[in-house]
Amino acid sequence: MDVKNTMKLSFPSKSQNEGFARVCISAFAAQLDPTVEEIGDIKAAVSEAVTNCIVHGYKDTIGMVEMTAKILPDNTIYIKIRDRGVGIADVKQAMEPLFTTCAEGERAGLGFAVMESFMDKLKVTSQLGKGTSVIMTKRLKTRNE
Repeated sequence: MDVKNTMKLSFPSKSQNEGFARVCISAFAAQLDPTVEEIGDIKAAVSEAVTNCIVHGYKDTIGMVEMTAKILPDNTIYIKIRDRGVGIADVKQAMEPLFTTCAEGERAGLGFAVMESFMDKLKVTSQLGKGTSVIMTKRLKTRNE
């Protein structure tokens, strides 16, 4: 994978760090000169992935969330968000709209659908007891397209 730039950070699975992750990915993606809509899409997808780590991956405990981002050729951003929490028993089922293990949330069950709608590609892998990884990519338009 040809990489133009990369960054990696980790932070505790506390709800206030969801906003931190959004700001960090915005700053990193800025080098691609995204439109307001593109940056909003990226921030929303990252927000959903981080929230899943906090609410579902670690449930009522605190663990570390890892976010890696890469700038790839052709104006593509690659983002991987990973937890080492409880994992997902059935990824295919978990990706179905409205499926959730936490019914209290107002938008419960829409996280993966939101990520898919805002990004070009979404891949979710998980192992029970070992955690979940979400990989998302999005190709941004160049200003002369």
